[in-house]
Formats: sequence, C-alpha cells, structure tokens
Amino acid sequence: MGLGSDMYRQQILDHYKNPRNYGELEDPTFTHIGENPMCGDEIRMDVRLEDDDETIEFVAFSGDGCAISQASASMLSGELQGKSVDELLEMDRDDVIDMLGVDISPMRVKCAVLAEKVAQDGAEIYRGELDKERTSTEE
Repeated sequence: MGLGSDMYRQQILDHYKNPRNYGELEDPTFTHIGENPMCGDEIRMDVRLEDDDETIEFVAFSGDGCAISQASASMLSGELQGKSVDELLEMDRDDVIDMLGVDISPMRVKCAVLAEKVAQDGAEIYRGELDKERTSTEE
C-alpha cells in the first residue's frame, strides 16, 4: 500500500470523526432511513431540492455506525449537492467506492454504499417510483 492509500484512510477517519453535513434538515424535500442489520449501521438522509424540483440543494445525514458507513455518508452528502436527482439515481456502488479511495473488503461494501442506497430509495419514493413503506436495507 502506498502513500496515497494512507491519505485516503486519513480522509475516511477525518470524515468519521468530523462528519460534514451531520444533522437533520428543518424542511427537507424528502427523508429516508435505512439500515445494515448485519453490523448495526443506520443512516437517515435528508435531501432538499431546489425550486426546479430536480437539483439537489442540500443533503444532511444522521445515524450511527462504523467508520466506513459514517464517512461514506459524510462524503456523499457533500458530493450530491448541485447534482440532479437523476444523477443520484444513476450512481452505483463503484462510484461510492471510488469516492472513498480505498479498497473495501466484500463484507464492508454494504457499509460503504448504505448512504447511497438510502438517498436513492428516498428519491424514488419521493417520485412515486417505489413503495412508500420501503425500508432501505443492505444485507
């Protein structure tokens, strides 16, 4: 492992210890909660859209979990601002893993992508494309 991977590990620890956009939005356009029951991670994603009802204005998250899930949610909350809902829905697990910048073991991928899945499910519920009672679960 080179110096670059150490830098990314430090970035993950920094986002875990000093999460960006942590908390709940007072007036979100949509909110969704999901969990990873295998390790106890739980994430709530609050998303506020701009007046065009398509551009993500702000994202906040809250919850508890391992360093990977919390750092991923912190990074993703900043990454999504200014993107469209369609861009959010087009993201896949590779986008999140690339954002983290380190190799993730197969057991930890579910931790890394939980926030992405929660935000995507929340957007699909908001658009009426997914059952309102759906719970995001990465098993």
